[in-house]
Amino acid sequence: MLGEKLGSMQLTTSNKVLPSNGSLPRFETTTIGSGTLAGTEVNGMATYTADMRPDGTLYGECPNQGVVIAEDGVATFTATGIGTFTEDGGSIFKGMVYFQTSAPSLSSLNGVAVVYDWEVDAEGNASWDMWEWK
Repeated sequence: MLGEKLGSMQLTTSNKVLPSNGSLPRFETTTIGSGTLAGTEVNGMATYTADMRPDGTLYGECPNQGVVIAEDGVATFTATGIGTFTEDGGSIFKGMVYFQTSAPSLSSLNGVAVVYDWEVDAEGNASWDMWEWK
């Protein structure tokens, strides 16, 4: 069951095509932006990869390559998700993210399973909304 909304960020993305994973394409996305997380103003950046699967969906992974920066410290994160391309040239992913931090303002995120929605439009503008999974 979804619990409290933990945050929302607005980010910009840039993409590049990586060597394919077998016969299917692989993409790398780098993102940077800001918003709120655990009631704290934050900046964030991450790099993730997405592999196209035979059915046309995407499996995305950010293997501890994400950072959220608060005034009192940083948090790193790992995320996975399933996505699709949208008709307008963007993409939508839904998945899980796990944070690790020693920053007092973000410490409530430690040990919490976080559900997310990640939406990117055709111009590379992204929104990342996160909820606690109870």
